[in-house]
Amino acid sequence: MLSCPGTKRPQVRALPLEGLFTVLSVEHEGKHKLSVCNKICYAIGGAPYQITASALGFFLQIYLLDVAQLNPSYASIILFSGRAWDALTDPTVGFLVSRSPWTRFGRMMPWIILSTPLAVISYFLIWYVPPFEDGKIFWYIFFYCIFQTLQTCFHVPYSALTMFITSEQKERDSATAYRMTVEVFGILLGTAIQGQIVGMANAPCLNRTEGFMANHTNFTAFAGQNESDHSITLQHTRDAYMIASGVVCVIYVLCAVVLSAGVREQREAVGIRSKPVSFFEGIKMVMGYGPYAKLVMGFLFTSLAFMLLEGNFALFCSYTLGFRDDFQNILLVIMISATLAIPFWQWFLTRFGKKTATYVGILSAVPFMILVVSIKGNLIVTYVVCFFSGVAVAAALLLPWSMLPDVVDDFKVRNPNTTGHEAIFYSFYVFFTKFASGISLGVSTLSLDFAGYVTRGCHQPDEVHLTLKMLVSGAPVILIFIGLAIFYTYPINEKRRKGNCKILQEIRNDEDSESDSTEVTNMI
Repeated sequence: MLSCPGTKRPQVRALPLEGLFTVLSVEHEGKHKLSVCNKICYAIGGAPYQITASALGFFLQIYLLDVAQLNPSYASIILFSGRAWDALTDPTVGFLVSRSPWTRFGRMMPWIILSTPLAVISYFLIWYVPPFEDGKIFWYIFFYCIFQTLQTCFHVPYSALTMFITSEQKERDSATAYRMTVEVFGILLGTAIQGQIVGMANAPCLNRTEGFMANHTNFTAFAGQNESDHSITLQHTRDAYMIASGVVCVIYVLCAVVLSAGVREQREAVGIRSKPVSFFEGIKMVMGYGPYAKLVMGFLFTSLAFMLLEGNFALFCSYTLGFRDDFQNILLVIMISATLAIPFWQWFLTRFGKKTATYVGILSAVPFMILVVSIKGNLIVTYVVCFFSGVAVAAALLLPWSMLPDVVDDFKVRNPNTTGHEAIFYSFYVFFTKFASGISLGVSTLSLDFAGYVTRGCHQPDEVHLTLKMLVSGAPVILIFIGLAIFYTYPINEKRRKGNCKILQEIRNDEDSESDSTEVTNMI
């Protein structure tokens, strides 16, 4: 374990009886505090998921279409199958994690450690183009599903780890802020690695104007496509994707090592564990709890909005805006802005409450979604709009994860005899998020197929441009308003949240007092 100051439990020395209770009280109070080193190590553990998710989210669609050169309908099947399978594995893994026994490494950490090696191998093979055409679709479906399963075995325990590293709500919020900062940086890193490496080996597009004119009466050509650089071949682009995936795999392993070495689960942070429940009892338990269902459904729609934007933005920049050689830099600007905005949103939700922060943060994305499709090929204006849109992206990333512990605590207060099921709550949230991602990628790729998308074409028909505009602006705006309308019924406000914290703290103090009395009796 890394040597993090503040992680060692203080030793009780021989003291007079009247001072012994004071020392034990300080001891119990201190063991729930997290050092900066603990928080950083915990936060670093969130980077692998976001790095790989950003690379897959921003680049997998365009990779399957323009590099692996799959038919859009096949690409749609791969994207939907992988995310749908991934969504189904989340509650399953959450159920298995909730029934896992404690080990010398904790309950969550063994899942993280054992899943990492196979996860990086399967991730690398997603970005490899097999040397055969027949059955290529099955190659991508297989390794995409395998990777998503193994990543779930990493991410669900890691998400639930928030409840195991400390019992103090303020410490959890602080650790979550560290985590969100690193995760946004992870998205930035994944976008930068994939975008910059691949951007240096971007194969030229193919001019297929005659084919367009034969099949589409409406055709719009635009400037900005580079057909002259034939020194870069499609094989160079494929090699660049593999190099980028190799770099990501190394970072994935390093982050897992830092997390497992620098974070210790506290068994006492979640209290006494109740009797394990069956899989379907777990589903009924979490989805039957009103505040959780409303929170998840609200963020389901807002997550779907941002995932539609994420999954189609590279194609939108390349074809509709005409910035084929600049889209990776535009994505980088968005992620830099989001990284810088995390501390602001952490302050905002502390100052004005999490529910208010949700409305302000997510609604702030709407003007920029509208502006980005109104720009007529102006690169500078696009950079400015995307920089400010990154502020809203930061809010969309931070707020759901900061509110989930509040729902779990609310459930504990109202169901004091049911504890130890934190992983189920987190896994179902991840399930709905990934299910939304699968829907967004599958539907958007199918929509492009119906609109007449042409692989590696320098130009696309007007129907494709209109479809991309709807996918990055029209549909996301509608989904945001639906999600916020559902979220309006979410009952946990600041008053109720603080009341829950007070009740749980009193319960922990009572448990600590009983433990102190037992220790004093044994010492005497």
